[in-house]
Amino acid sequence: MSVRRKLFVMMVLEFFIWGAWLPLIFGYLPSLGFSPLQQSLILTAFPVASIIGMFFSNEWADQSPSPERVLALSHLIGGLAILGCGFTRSFLPFFGLMLVHCLLYVPTISITNSIAFANMKNPDKEFGIVRMGGTIGWILAAWPFTFIFVDWAAVDAAQPMGLVNWIGTALGNPLTGDAAKAATRWTFIVAGLASLALAAYSLILPRTAPQARTAGVGRTAWAEAFGLLKHPFILVLWLVTLVDSFVHNAYFNWTGIFLGTAREAGGVGIASNWITPVMSIGQVTEILTMLVLGATLVRLGWRMTMVVGVLGHAARFAVYALFPSSAGMIIAVQILHGICYAFFFATVYIFVDAHSPKNIRSSAQGLFNLQILGIGALLANSICPWLLQSVFTSGGVTDFRGLFMVPIAAASMAAIALAVFFRPPTPGPKEAS
Repeated sequence: MSVRRKLFVMMVLEFFIWGAWLPLIFGYLPSLGFSPLQQSLILTAFPVASIIGMFFSNEWADQSPSPERVLALSHLIGGLAILGCGFTRSFLPFFGLMLVHCLLYVPTISITNSIAFANMKNPDKEFGIVRMGGTIGWILAAWPFTFIFVDWAAVDAAQPMGLVNWIGTALGNPLTGDAAKAATRWTFIVAGLASLALAAYSLILPRTAPQARTAGVGRTAWAEAFGLLKHPFILVLWLVTLVDSFVHNAYFNWTGIFLGTAREAGGVGIASNWITPVMSIGQVTEILTMLVLGATLVRLGWRMTMVVGVLGHAARFAVYALFPSSAGMIIAVQILHGICYAFFFATVYIFVDAHSPKNIRSSAQGLFNLQILGIGALLANSICPWLLQSVFTSGGVTDFRGLFMVPIAAASMAAIALAVFFRPPTPGPKEAS
């Protein structure tokens, strides 16, 4: 297997794990009887792990003689932890297992990026294709649950004849209520098995030698990474990344609930077994976006590519707010996710790799993951449930239109700030090529 294919499969497994459990956890935790505070603590495990990882795990990855073995060990222990979440309904064990998984999983996102970049000859052109594997992994994690969340008793009672009728009957009889929530435990079991698979697969990844420390520099890698913020263009991008991460995580907090809420209550009214597939449509289009990312960077440059990515969030939430009763438009607008992710977050990763010293690249990636997966997600997971349940819900009815105006405003301001203040001193991909 070629090096690029190995990196591609690595990304498939890496993001399959996350994509398996994240979309449905927001509705699963209340079904376990956890209090709002307990739910918040569990949901903040991931961003807290991102913050902690910035100071410890990425430093370890930068200095490790075998980053791929760090990846294997992380997924072995983290995989067993997330697997355990599928077999407990008590808060303390669930929280502890989730925290262990997140502490070990989050740094692997930076590590896989660093392994990929270290084994590419032309990251501007190759990273989009390799990272597309992560998109495919997320999609693969979503679609099996279309059949896991099926009321098989109803299917058996209908006695469909032929494969086509059987599939149609299965897809037309989703689990509902408590049964659907109980089936969500399988998302953690599947994620755990995928993590163990990646732990084994990591052992056959190409060896990635650690970068030598710059002579005369005694600072840790994470301290050197923070030193990059003294450059105004890096600082502006870092702050915009925080806002965009908040908006991105607002999507995950609210979209599943919005899709599943009945139309008479202001939602879209999509069946439980179709929620994750609908949300995965964005990942399908992300594949196409990743394929054209290199050409887009050449044509538009760093700044405009990222501005388009940020505005994609505003456009998607605008459709949510203005056309909540149009299931067709809500489903169709999921295609913007590819633009939102590839044109901003993937571009940020490429930009950071191009503008950071080789010996601190894992930590430099971690500096931005601190915003993408850490502080931005922490803010969203703390504020979004409060906005949804307390500010924009009254008498059991949610004002989704008012709710969605929050991310629309945030994304619009972030795009303006990026367009006006982001001025990297070096030529963009267009000029450099």
